Amino acid sequence: MSTDSSPTLAHRLENAVVGTLYRVLRALPEPLALALGWGLGWFIGSVLRIRRSTVERNLAMAFPERDAKWRKRVAARVLPHIARESVMLLRLGGMSAEELHRRTEVDGLEAMVEATRTGQGVIIVTGHLGNWEIAGGAVAVRGLPLDVVAKIQKNPLVEERIRRMREALGMQVIHRHQAPREVLRSLRKGRAVALVADQDARSSGIFVDFFGVPASTARGPGLFAARTGSPVFLAVPERLPGLRGRYRVTFEPMDLPMHPDRDEFVEAFTRRYMSQLEAAIRRIPEQYFWVHRRWKTSPPPSISHSSPNG
Repeated sequence: MSTDSSPTLAHRLENAVVGTLYRVLRALPEPLALALGWGLGWFIGSVLRIRRSTVERNLAMAFPERDAKWRKRVAARVLPHIARESVMLLRLGGMSAEELHRRTEVDGLEAMVEATRTGQGVIIVTGHLGNWEIAGGAVAVRGLPLDVVAKIQKNPLVEERIRRMREALGMQVIHRHQAPREVLRSLRKGRAVALVADQDARSSGIFVDFFGVPASTARGPGLFAARTGSPVFLAVPERLPGLRGRYRVTFEPMDLPMHPDRDEFVEAFTRRYMSQLEAAIRRIPEQYFWVHRRWKTSPPPSISHSSPNG
């Protein structure tokens, strides 16, 4: 078991629901299962309007130059995308490595494999874009030794289910509270380590511009890069058009010279990370996780912008 918590009755009921959904969605033809997910997402976002105001507010902050009609069209697709990809994740639990390989295209893998041969390991950063879980699986099934940093689920039974799914595809899991030690250990072994660090980091983060608005962002990826000198790549996962789940993952090198001042390097690294991620999101805005209050934490008075979501 991945956590020390003993499962409660509520945990067992939740896990039973997840297991039932998994079996039902695996039994349905894939186009139908994904269409049901899309339709449910549309109902949640456009009829019940759950999180819709957050999505619209975020899009207004990120794309002030676009008209209201464009933003409304993108907003209407955000929840359907999330629900569809949630269905795909449930189906992923029964997918073989060979099947995932067939469903995914990977650009830039050779450069990462070459980088691992230096013995420094490779740091992969990404965002809540496309289907980030499938992105990790896409490189793991192609033979890259990959560890993923993840938050422990509150339900230990669901946590165990997710862990088995990841490990079946060749990914090893580092829980977030173990990251400071285990990430460094993995990099020293020459492994690749993936981090998703694009959400609000509260008071512990560093403020850098994201779509032109200061956003509290985790320092961790920059600190790992500073301590190890490992090559860094941004992963850009993208859902491809079609009735079935097909994906492209592009790995972009983040070439940034080291700086003798660690704090300055971490700030420059974090700015580059958010800048490259922003460029990717601009290409496929409807596939980003706009339901998150990215600008929730207000910057200090010395930074000119204020929080849009406070």
